[in-house]
Amino acid sequence: MESKKWGKAILFGLITIFVIALATSLVFTLLLKLTSITESSITWLLFGISVLAMLIGGFVAGGNGKEKGWLVGGMTALIYTLIIFLFQFLGHGKIFSMEQTLYHAGFLLVAMVGGVFGVNAAASRNK
Repeated sequence: MESKKWGKAILFGLITIFVIALATSLVFTLLLKLTSITESSITWLLFGISVLAMLIGGFVAGGNGKEKGWLVGGMTALIYTLIIFLFQFLGHGKIFSMEQTLYHAGFLLVAMVGGVFGVNAAASRNK
């Protein structure tokens, strides 16, 4: 039963991450197309939004899992990384660069922290 609860929590975390990514992509695609902003000028902003999306996704996963937030958040980040890796490998025939590997390692840590916060927030709501 526990794995079913964790699976649902991880799924909600992944959905949250991908919804934020989709919305961000739409907004910044329009900004890049309709303004003179260049992609290189918003790289760090996009990275910050990605980190925030992972934190929120981990938070949602941890809140739904209600225990072991670091593990649920970590699993959410690992599955996210696997999905991104498969898209890149199968779609472009490329593996992660060292830079991407470091980004995803950071995403793992951030999602784990988000999971811990999510479990604690869920526990305080139940009191």
